[in-house]
Amino acid sequence: MDEGSPESLLDLCLGSLCWNLESMCTTAPDGLLCLREHVVFPQELADRLLKKLALADQLTDHTVAVFRNTRALRVRRACVRSARLSAQAFERSLARHPLVELDARGVNADITVMDVVRALTGARRGYTQPPAYNQTLERLAVDGMTLSLEEPYELCLGSLRALRCLSVRNVLFFTEDLREVAQLPCLESLDISNTCVTELWPLSACAPRLRSLSMYHLKRLRMTTSQVLEVLEELAELRHLDISDDKQFTSDVASRLLTRTHALPHLVSLDMSGRAGIADDALLAFRHAHPGMHFLGLLATDAGYAPFLSGDGTLKVTGEANENQITEALRRYGDRAFFIREALYHLFSRTPNLNQPRPDLLKLVADGMQSHSKNLAVQIAASACVFNLSKQELAAAMPVRLLSRVVAHTLAAMTQFPNHQQLQKNCLLSLCSDRILQDVPFDRFQAAKLVMQWLCNHDDQNMQRMAVAIISILAAKLSTEQTALLGSELLIVKKLLHIVEQKTAASAIDTTLKFTLSALWNLTDESPTTCRHFIDNQGLELFMRVLETFPTDPSVQQKVLGLLNNIAEVTELHPQLMRKGFIEHIGSLLSSGEVEVSYFAAGIIAHLTYRGEAAWRLEPRLRATLLQQLQSAILGWTSPDCEMVAYRSFSPFFPLLKCADASAVQLWAVWAMQHVCSKNPGRYCSMLLEEGGRPHLVRLQRCLRTARHVRAIAASVLQRLDAHATACAAPDS
Repeated sequence: MDEGSPESLLDLCLGSLCWNLESMCTTAPDGLLCLREHVVFPQELADRLLKKLALADQLTDHTVAVFRNTRALRVRRACVRSARLSAQAFERSLARHPLVELDARGVNADITVMDVVRALTGARRGYTQPPAYNQTLERLAVDGMTLSLEEPYELCLGSLRALRCLSVRNVLFFTEDLREVAQLPCLESLDISNTCVTELWPLSACAPRLRSLSMYHLKRLRMTTSQVLEVLEELAELRHLDISDDKQFTSDVASRLLTRTHALPHLVSLDMSGRAGIADDALLAFRHAHPGMHFLGLLATDAGYAPFLSGDGTLKVTGEANENQITEALRRYGDRAFFIREALYHLFSRTPNLNQPRPDLLKLVADGMQSHSKNLAVQIAASACVFNLSKQELAAAMPVRLLSRVVAHTLAAMTQFPNHQQLQKNCLLSLCSDRILQDVPFDRFQAAKLVMQWLCNHDDQNMQRMAVAIISILAAKLSTEQTALLGSELLIVKKLLHIVEQKTAASAIDTTLKFTLSALWNLTDESPTTCRHFIDNQGLELFMRVLETFPTDPSVQQKVLGLLNNIAEVTELHPQLMRKGFIEHIGSLLSSGEVEVSYFAAGIIAHLTYRGEAAWRLEPRLRATLLQQLQSAILGWTSPDCEMVAYRSFSPFFPLLKCADASAVQLWAVWAMQHVCSKNPGRYCSMLLEEGGRPHLVRLQRCLRTARHVRAIAASVLQRLDAHATACAAPDS
């Protein structure tokens, strides 16, 4: 599916069904799931549901039980790839279906190939003759499965008489098994790659009907090159032959096959990737003898540079000579880690200066990351390609759904290889993108944790800047609960304070300092535990030094005061803030010509004074002076054009509105509400209404003891709330 298009309604529905399967089911007497009787799926939809469950890693003995009802869910093409199934569950739920195809690649070791065959042929149930409804299986893939747990085991695959296509790649499959399989009367396609076959002579038995043969990496083959070629020449009906090698063997079978231009007259596809000694001249002669050839695999060889091998025409080529060959390799070798790594390496070398968005390439990289999530070499190469393909200006033109998928794989790689420095660097470089951090949906909480983990374990200055930038942006987008969880980690608070201390000692105002201040500001927002960590680790003393060191930088002052405003919102920490020097310094900033600086200084004063003289631990005269300065500053403000601050909720404001003995405190609270509600009414008017802020404002406006200017601003906010509520209630035109 095009990653730039919305997900289809069918896929959305199937995905929802997978996650909510139990709600569509009842529980049978044996405790297993059972679809409600009135639910009936068309056969193709049943196939897709089974595959969706398998690929979502949700196909288990528990969920597969719904397929016992062959009337409601009738499966023909069964995909149970990588599922966690027992032999009993497979037999009970799937073996009675009239299967035409079965993809059981990578199914767990609790079920063997022999279990599958016995279930399909009825041998386990004691039939003397195989059931007619299971003589329909034409395609079977059991790659990576265990053949049998019995020792010795009985040959079994020969009982599937209707098989046309069989793949036993990466199975302990021996020459005796090959001899049995070669007798199958309908066999046309066979993949015996990475098996234990020692001789290929049995293939002669199926020579008249075999159309496709894949046999790369036959690690126990005991035949000379001449003997192998002798067998291959007998397979005159072959259309596809794969003798590629991703283990870098030194066999000359490929180069010698090319000299036999008369062999395999119907061949249209030949994969020799990874083989040595291949020359473009020999390929040209072989191509002339096989004019119908439409594919050549030449990745990780020294060939592929001749013009006729460019891949532009009808002849597709995998290789490394140009982009066509590299992308073809990424498409064809999805399950071959070595070849994917090779292709990604060459793709990376061709994309550092890319100036046009290439979502087609990024999708291929994402596919490779997904297929080989536990292969370090693939993940390193892929993450480097992701950075090249999704840098700032390129990411802006990428489909959001594609970027979301790529970020998910990037986070998975960071989780899988937490101690590999180069991989972590690649992933951080990719994540540090405005488009990704601002617009793309992904698990931001997981991302923040991973980046924090990296930051705490490394001191690379360049990467440190990116890490704190990512944290500062992510922390602002998390829920209050998530932010609190992150900030509760003492180690990250200490690390961020250490960075601030280093920059302050060096009197260095740079992006690292500003991002670190923003990160701390966001992490302390409505998070008392984080605020406590900040105070307990001398954060207040440090931030006073920051204000003294950078007295003329309003952006630094705003971030410092914004964080201290968060601290001041925590009533339990007020005793630690009741320091004359600190409060006088904050009071002096009320008169700042920068509204953003004066605003946050005012917020700190408002929160420290709203509880009255009984909670004030310094001279009463100082409190009175501060309140007077607070009111004068607010009345002199002009609302800036932009939104100065983002609030998670208005709950810290409501106690301030009740401060009847200090109209300046009330004034700051209503001014703040008016500011954000006017700059972003869609968000803040809704928030204020949902949190029950309207009654607070109404009481404030109606109370005759409330200062006139406070009542006026409260009335203005109420007008905005009413207008917003009316607009939301109006029917769409």
